[in-house]
Amino acid sequence: MSASRTSLASSGRARTRVLPGFGITLGMTVAYLSLVVLIPLAALFAKAAELTWPKFLATLSEPRVIAALKLSIGASALAALVNCVFGAIVAWTLVRYDFPGRRFVDALVDLPFALPTAVSGIALTAVYAPNGWIGGLIAPLGWKVAFAPAGIVVALTFIGLPFVVRTLQPAIHDLERELEEAAASLGAGRARTIVRVVAPALLPALCTGFALAFARAVGEYGSVVFISGNMPMQTEIASLLVITKLEQYDYAGASAVAILMLVLSLAGLVAIHAVQRFAAKRSGGGTR
Repeated sequence: MSASRTSLASSGRARTRVLPGFGITLGMTVAYLSLVVLIPLAALFAKAAELTWPKFLATLSEPRVIAALKLSIGASALAALVNCVFGAIVAWTLVRYDFPGRRFVDALVDLPFALPTAVSGIALTAVYAPNGWIGGLIAPLGWKVAFAPAGIVVALTFIGLPFVVRTLQPAIHDLERELEEAAASLGAGRARTIVRVVAPALLPALCTGFALAFARAVGEYGSVVFISGNMPMQTEIASLLVITKLEQYDYAGASAVAILMLVLSLAGLVAIHAVQRFAAKRSGGGTR
């Protein structure tokens, strides 16, 4: 008995020594996150602290600031929702079907990651401008994409698609096809199978993809600045407004707008992650 306890204790110590140096790695993690995330954010808050509270509120309540924030957050949310719909279709097609050129299409999804944002903005502007390939076709119908809020949504959809697709692909791959076949054998139609079987299993991953696409879109600058037209109160985004204030040497005002964007983005991420956890618990509870 004592020999077995000794062997168990030695095996437990051996397991804990497989990856030694917890204190060192934890210290390096905290130091790295502090240098990359915490210290820059602390500097941002310190710069905004130069403003008095009434001046801080006055800066954020300017009509130009409010219009830019509404446009940035609204366009980001709309682009993320569009990506959730069509990104789910793309991810499902790439995982469930084998067709000629599938690997090329799968690699094409990552193009917004590799393409510089300025190049993306120039390319989208050239395509959707009134004299562009697509813009020239829709201009006679009275539709305007480039130099309009619609162009901002198009640009944010372009840069956010990979986040949704790459988040959903592992979840779709792990989804058991037997559940779909069982639902079909019990008389459920395709729509009912999607709503009752597929959607609950993919909802946590879909929420994660939405959160990533939304967070990426809120702070986007390069691809939007070309196609938006940058008209104050109409197509000016919050990121451009921050740059404008920096060019005017209004560092405290730029920091105030940046802090508000940061707080709103964090609040949105926290809310989305709360929904994701609730959906994960609900789907997990339903399978037990």
